[in-house]
Amino acid sequence: MLQGKTVFITGASRGIGLAIGVRLAQEGANIVIAAKTADAHPKLPGTIYSAAAEIEAAGGKALPLVVDIRDEERVAWAVAEAVSTFGGIDVLINNASAISLTPTLDTDMKRYDLMHQINTRGTFLTSKLCIPHLMQAENPHVLNLSPPLSMETRWFAPHVAYTMAKFGMSMCVLGMAGEFKKYGVAFNALWPRTAIATAAVKNLLGGEESVRRCRTPEIMADAAYHILTRPSRDCTGNFFVDEEVLRQAGVTDFTPYQVDTTLRDEELMPDFFL
Repeated sequence: MLQGKTVFITGASRGIGLAIGVRLAQEGANIVIAAKTADAHPKLPGTIYSAAAEIEAAGGKALPLVVDIRDEERVAWAVAEAVSTFGGIDVLINNASAISLTPTLDTDMKRYDLMHQINTRGTFLTSKLCIPHLMQAENPHVLNLSPPLSMETRWFAPHVAYTMAKFGMSMCVLGMAGEFKKYGVAFNALWPRTAIATAAVKNLLGGEESVRRCRTPEIMADAAYHILTRPSRDCTGNFFVDEEVLRQAGVTDFTPYQVDTTLRDEELMPDFFL
């Protein structure tokens, strides 16, 4: 179903975004890698060019583009490049995100602005610019990597600025799913049940021991595949959880997705917001 389809992924130079790109490339998709990292970062693996090499090795075509999704002109340029190169856009993955798990008094406004500009504003902006092209697609999907909306104090109190920024992405799902339902453009969210082994977990949530209790990004990639191959008119406005999607697809053994396959399920680190 994804052979020859064009998928625009923000923040796809590493982590979950890259894993989704590689997974969809295995189905023959064209992957637009819209991310900032053109040169190797000392603390973060991967660039848009190393990501492009992985995607092409997996069987897809890659278009690496240096994009800061805070920059409206740059996002517009990237969308135009994608359409010029591949003829359209079929899927948008709003993956790019900034995180700071700080309480209010420890959150400087520079970091607050970064999270809101990338997470909420960047998702809104990239969606806005892709929608006219998605409306021309056969089975158009937008997938935001954001949590189910849950207005409970426990999700806000420890890191209100971050929660606001992530829930902003989820509010885009809620609103745009309704706004564009009549056009057949699907808007859904996907969130992991457990923490995922990414640089953010390693750097912010306890290092190697925390990573050991994670699942790999491939679980999110496989879940994304199952969502994006559903008919867009029948699958919109949902807040999906990776494990639930895969159980519906018939997966019963999740051990292969664990970083440490010797751990029991209850020993894995649960993610926020669930």
